[in-house]
Parts: sequence; C-alpha cells; structure tokens
Amino acid sequence: MGIKESDLPGIGRKFEILTKENEKLTIIVHDDGRREVYHFDEDDHDEILSSITLEDNEARQIAAILGGMVYKPQALESIEVAFDDLIIEWFKVEPGSKAVGRTLGELDVRQNYGVTVIAIIKKDKQKLTNPGADAVVESHDRLVLSGERKELKTLETSLLSKGDG
Repeated sequence: MGIKESDLPGIGRKFEILTKENEKLTIIVHDDGRREVYHFDEDDHDEILSSITLEDNEARQIAAILGGMVYKPQALESIEVAFDDLIIEWFKVEPGSKAVGRTLGELDVRQNYGVTVIAIIKKDKQKLTNPGADAVVESHDRLVLSGERKELKTLETSLLSKGDG
C-alpha cells in the first residue's frame, strides 16, 4: 500500500492511498475537522465512484472501527508474546506468490527464515494444526506463524506476497 500526503494551503491535508489491490482512496482532512473520502474506479483513478463527508466525531468513530479498537476479527489477530520480539501472526498467501503449490518441507521456513508454521487455515476453513512437511501451501491459505517480527516480515515478503520476493 502506498500513501502520498500533500498540504492543501487554507484547506487542510490530502492523503492519497493506493492499496495492494490497486484501489485508490483519497481523504481530505479539513482544518475545521471535516473529512472528505473519495473512492475511485480501480481501472481509472480519475473517476470517482463514491464520496462521503464526515464530521470529526464520525471520522474518529470510523477510525476506531477500522483500527480494530471496536472489534478485532479472530482470523486477523496478532498475539503478542512476552519473549522479546516473538509473536504469533496470521498471513494470507497471495495468488502467484512463491509459496503456492509447494510443501512446507520444500519451503523449510524454520531453517530458512527462523519461523515456525503453527497452523494452516485453508480457503474452505479447514484447519491443519501442526502441519507436517507434506502440507501443501495454496493460494488464499492463511498461515499461522510464530517468530520474530523481522523474520516474519522477511518470510511474508519473500514467499507469501506476489512479486519479486
């Protein structure tokens, strides 16, 4: 996701957001507290599909919802563990990533990244707890991983995300 910020003298500040799925969202934060939110066509980033204007208190309520302060989906929770930087986190396997179609044994994430695969949650919600070396990683699987933040991020970028890795 990319975020571009710019000042709007006499108005406020503009934030242009381009998601991983190529969706564009622009948020204008006015000096008086109002927010304007614009959602653009993903094929034509100049064509506005929808917009909404929010008062300051409305924007803050929505921010709390989006930020997980009101409800945190179970499938997306990260659990902080009190062993230095060791955490447990859920990562979705993107279509076209290097991990797709390969077994955990082939990927050898423990040896190569210092990360442990605790479980795999398949697209059909089937759960493989403590998966073996023969477990195949598929597109849209959610991997429940344990490791240090830096190692988890390296694994996500190298194997689970679409791209150069």
